[in-house]
Order: sequence, then structure tokens, then C-alpha cells
Amino acid sequence: MTEAQGRVKPSGVWATAVGVARVRALETAREDPLFRDPLALAFAAAGGVGPGSPLPERGSEAERRRRLGVATSIIIRTKFLDDLLNRATEAGIRQVVLLGAGMDSRAFRMDWPPATRLFEVDTAEPLSFKASVLRQEGAVPGCERITVAVDLREDWPAALAAAGHDPALPTVWIAEGLLIYLPEDAVELLLDRVGRLSATGSRMGLTLGSRGVLARFAGDAARGSAASMWVWEMPEDPVGWLSGLGWDAEAFTLRDRAAAYGRPISTPPQGDEGPGGLISAVRR
Repeated sequence: MTEAQGRVKPSGVWATAVGVARVRALETAREDPLFRDPLALAFAAAGGVGPGSPLPERGSEAERRRRLGVATSIIIRTKFLDDLLNRATEAGIRQVVLLGAGMDSRAFRMDWPPATRLFEVDTAEPLSFKASVLRQEGAVPGCERITVAVDLREDWPAALAAAGHDPALPTVWIAEGLLIYLPEDAVELLLDRVGRLSATGSRMGLTLGSRGVLARFAGDAARGSAASMWVWEMPEDPVGWLSGLGWDAEAFTLRDRAAAYGRPISTPPQGDEGPGGLISAVRR
């Protein structure tokens, strides 16, 4: 049996990670990409959703808009968090933690300063799948990459500490496409733990489900699709919410960031667009 044949088939929430890789692969293939992710195609193909795979049936107009909206959000949030990470390392931060890392390849595709340590926290199955693809591609990280196989519903701070994370040093935390899949109490616990492990000056990049996204998309989403597993959207005042947790935050809308990146969103706003779901925060 080859290594590819022995891979565990993506399922559940972590299967959405290969769908994200597909979007990143398609963006990378553009003449004017907002980022380049050379490993995305390999992750998507290994998960059976490479750009050459059959597209989903067209379905309803609502389903088409949902797929387009999700793809756009993945592209814009990837660029947003890349920029946040670059600013953090320029400020001297050398610890990076990716929570629910999925098929993130930033350890391999970004330029990291010497002595950067990047921790990828996820459950064992996606990390094993990912390791198989990385071996196949002969990928070499540009920083010290440390994987931490643990469920975020368990004692992941202890696992992170055992892997070498130092809470006395500033950390930049990334939770991309993660919190929307967690119930509110789990989100609160996760961010409380992050806060306890964050020295003053630590930074955090979050993507949050915008207000009303569950009503617009999750209710009639196809069974097993990403949207069908969404359970939490951001509070009405995300900046005030994070301030109460010890973070000075800024919130940006997807529409505003897309325009800033030269990719304006042509569809009209869905009602009154409130605070955005792209969050940059600094620990007080």
C-alpha cells in the first residue's frame, strides 16, 4: 500500500480544510494572486477536491451565492492574516500558534525571521494527513515548525507547553475559520486560555462569523457542507467583547478589506453591515 492509499479520508469539520486548500490553490493559479500557496494544490488533490475535481452541482441560487461568498472570504482572510503575521514578526515576535491549523502552509510559504517557532495545533488525523502530503512534496519549513496533536476541547495549553511554548514571551495567535464551528462556551474557554498564555504585546488574528450569517446560510445548507456545521457568530460589539478579555482590537469588514486589496465585492450588502469579522488584536 502506498502512503497516499493509506491516508485517512477527510471527514467532519477538518474536511473543510481541504476545501480551503482548493480555494487557495485556485487563487495561487491566478495571474494576480493576493498570496501564493504552492502546497495548496497538493493538499486539495490528496483530499479529493483538487481544481480538476468535478464541481458541486449548481444547486439553488442561494447555494451558488454561499459557495462564492465562502471562497471570497477565504481569499481575503488569508491575505489579512498573512499581513498580520508579517507585522507581528517585524515587531519582534518569534512565537506563532495556529489554532486548528488544518492545511495551513504558512510555515512553508512565508518568509520567517531567524529563531521563529511556529506551533500547529490540531487533532491527530488532519496532522497525520498533512504530514503525508508534506513528505510526498518534500516540503521544508522556513522556520522551526512544531505540531501539537490535541483536541481544542481538551487541555491543549498543557500540550502546547510540553511542545515548548513559552508564555513569558509574546505570541501571535491565529484562529482562522475556527470559531464559527464552536459553541459560545467553547469560544469563551478558548480565548480565556489564549489570554492566560499571552504576555503583554502578544497579538491575535481571528476570523468571526458575521452577524446574521447563520440565518442567511446555515439553516438551509446541504448536509455535511461547511455551512451546515456553523454554530456561532460574533457578538454585536466584537471590539468591546475582546476589550473585556484584555485585548485592544480592531474589526474590519470583508468588504472593506477586499476593496483595499483591489478585489472589490460586487454583490450588494446583505442589509445593514455591522462590525466586521476580521479581527486584529494586541494583548494589554
